[in-house]
Amino acid sequence: MMTIPVSVCLADRSPQQAYIDRYSKTAVAEMYRSGVPASITLAQGMLESSNGQSELAVKGNNHFGIKCHDWTGAKMYYDDDRRNECFRKYDSAWESFRDHSDFLRYRDRYKSLFDLKNTDYKGWAYGLKRAGYATDPAYPRKLIKLIEDYGLDRFDTMPASYGAGAEDDGASKTAAKAKKRRTRKNAAESDAAQTIPESPTVLEQAQPLDPDQGRKFSFPLSRQLYSQNGVPFVYSVPGETYSDIARSNGLFHKEILKYNDLSSDETLLPGTVVYLQKKKNQAARQVEMHIVDSDETLRDIAQRYGVRMKSLEKINGFEPGHPLREGDVVYLRK
Repeated sequence: MMTIPVSVCLADRSPQQAYIDRYSKTAVAEMYRSGVPASITLAQGMLESSNGQSELAVKGNNHFGIKCHDWTGAKMYYDDDRRNECFRKYDSAWESFRDHSDFLRYRDRYKSLFDLKNTDYKGWAYGLKRAGYATDPAYPRKLIKLIEDYGLDRFDTMPASYGAGAEDDGASKTAAKAKKRRTRKNAAESDAAQTIPESPTVLEQAQPLDPDQGRKFSFPLSRQLYSQNGVPFVYSVPGETYSDIARSNGLFHKEILKYNDLSSDETLLPGTVVYLQKKKNQAARQVEMHIVDSDETLRDIAQRYGVRMKSLEKINGFEPGHPLREGDVVYLRK
């Protein structure tokens, strides 16, 4: 029986197939971590990086053409839409894939995509264009063609075990840091990695409490209660003050201010979330981080996710009053 040299086999592969063979495990691992379909990740990587052969991919391990924005890591400069534009630079391709997933999952403008089925690659392709990922009008069609020409949709139904060990190919300081962060998670979170995570919009949605649940918190049932991250709250109504809400729920004024990370009273706008109990030390499972929008404060983020502001400062190593900039990452879990 004649043995074919490995070098010959590799030479016979197209650049597209070589890219798929090398990064399909990483794409599947990211799908189970973040919810981005593996087919979309691979197609975007192939298109944006010219199958791993672009200057950004070769010199900067940047497979998705993600620009610096407010990136604080290593950078490289490249002529794109404009001359000498700033792009993110990574220690490994694995880090680029991971950052791409987080870029989509934790930016509000892309979150609705995760309401789609992970097998709906056409919906994802057109949704990315609508959300502003690319300016090319043909971008969705190009992604769909790559997915259908190379059967990339088969990776959307691969078991989690297919992507096991994918990060080993891109081990680095950043990868080690991310791995250390994951080892702190409990067994329940490890089990969750075997399934594709829920959409961020589902995980972050406030839940109305029925009367039986309301009684559990020992609050009067004169108005609708809601829960965020397991913490009960009400939406303020026009003309209401923190003192009004405290009094009607059997709380001291200073208690309700503390529960809502306030040191002094402030005017309540209608529809403001007002917590009635102490918030949690971290966000709900699978709600890992938040990417800051313009003019957002740490308190805004604490209120949104039902987490104490002091806990967010501790998790992220922030000093009190730490300024946030658009694009900054705020971790929500230990």
